[in-house]
Amino acid sequence: MLETTYFTNHFLIAMPSLGDPNFYKTVIYVCSHNQEGAMGIIINHPMKMDFGEVLQQMGIEATDPNANHLPIFEGGPVQRERGFVIHQPPSQWDSMFMVGDNLGIATSRDIIAAIANGRGPNHTLIALGYAGWGAGQLEQEMIDNVWLSTPANYKILFNTPPEQRWHASAAHIGVDLNLLTSYAGHG
Repeated sequence: MLETTYFTNHFLIAMPSLGDPNFYKTVIYVCSHNQEGAMGIIINHPMKMDFGEVLQQMGIEATDPNANHLPIFEGGPVQRERGFVIHQPPSQWDSMFMVGDNLGIATSRDIIAAIANGRGPNHTLIALGYAGWGAGQLEQEMIDNVWLSTPANYKILFNTPPEQRWHASAAHIGVDLNLLTSYAGHG
């Protein structure tokens, strides 16, 4: 029997050959992966909007002067109006699930308000939308050499500048993306 590998709490690093504009040179944090499919959030494509605009749309006023300038990431092409907050350390929020031992994903208004008022988690990444795969789809993409996979690195997730995350994630597993060809094949 073939053992299935699941990629929850891993990074998916787009291979240079991945031409889909939604995923070109992306790093995706996989929040959930099981026999039914997978869900992840792109962590290296900031949008041309900041948290202040999101707060304004939600009718929340920021008391923390730095909150308005937090970046918002394009989390993926699915449900772009839906917000996700990857955070550490995890806390109790109205809508949150744990990923790994020390990371949470929240989707509720209370974490947004807490961040706006300087009471949020120490580390956050805020994204709109997500990437999703049906049953067996991600596994097939892995066989087709669409992605590299590595366990998630929280330093890259929260501390590395977004424009460096694609290369840094690959370098974390000893891969120089500049040396890979832009086409895939099987021998």
